[in-house]
Amino acid sequence: MPLKTSRKAQGEILQADSLKPLSWIVHGFSTRPGGISSVYGGRTLNLGFTQQDARAAVKQNRTKFLRQLGAVSKGRPWPPLTLRQIHSDLIHCVNGVPKSALAGDGLITQKTGILLAILTADCLPVILVDANRRAVGVFHAGWRGTLKRIVEKGVGEMHRCFGTSPADLRAAIGPGVHGCCYNVGPEVRTQFESQFEYGSKLFREVEESDPVREKYPLLFLTARAPGHSVLPRKIFLDLVEANHRQLLATGVAAKHISASRLCTACRTDLLFSYRAEKGITGRMMAVAGIRP
Repeated sequence: MPLKTSRKAQGEILQADSLKPLSWIVHGFSTRPGGISSVYGGRTLNLGFTQQDARAAVKQNRTKFLRQLGAVSKGRPWPPLTLRQIHSDLIHCVNGVPKSALAGDGLITQKTGILLAILTADCLPVILVDANRRAVGVFHAGWRGTLKRIVEKGVGEMHRCFGTSPADLRAAIGPGVHGCCYNVGPEVRTQFESQFEYGSKLFREVEESDPVREKYPLLFLTARAPGHSVLPRKIFLDLVEANHRQLLATGVAAKHISASRLCTACRTDLLFSYRAEKGITGRMMAVAGIRP
């Protein structure tokens, strides 16, 4: 089930069909256009305090995004609670905005009026909502966090803290780098295959193209059967499928899982991509909160 785009105030916010029926939550995935930052080409909605952008611009972008979402009480935006993300499986259960920054890659709460937030620019943001007990969680799932089963552990933590049943969960996987573009090394495949029974199914291999070799094949003849040297192969990881399988494994129903079809590396017109833009880019924000 795909995520749909909601256009508001010249900006674009992605929202999940699986979560829209729950009127008591606020949720959304930001995109690239519509902000005041100018360091990444055009006017962009960078929501991360990056090295290149001005802190004042990011603060204005965040305020604009929260107002577009409707995360406002008494005229003031709800405070977004972010993490110092470290590609881990650390998950914090929170009841308010802490005085100092937390390190980790997952947040869960039943507290109203605050926004749990994850910043991304290729890694997957995942939102979980307990439709029965009114609890929410957000998770940062890059390949390392996915390997450590952060989404599976998130379901477990929501059960431990709130009594959540997987049957009551609604999940949304936001935009990230997809299997078409997520080129990884063989050591990543080896680690996934050692941890997951289905690990090999998460990868595909593509033989690298070489225009010179294709035009002049005789130059590359060798004694090796069948007579030509072997080109190296690229390995691609399907991170969306990996997290989708983890959700299913915990008992979340397939019909309650939404996933964005947008690849950050393919769509730098709409999204930020750390890989495609060689590290010089902004950050998107995925948020979820409970209305007071």
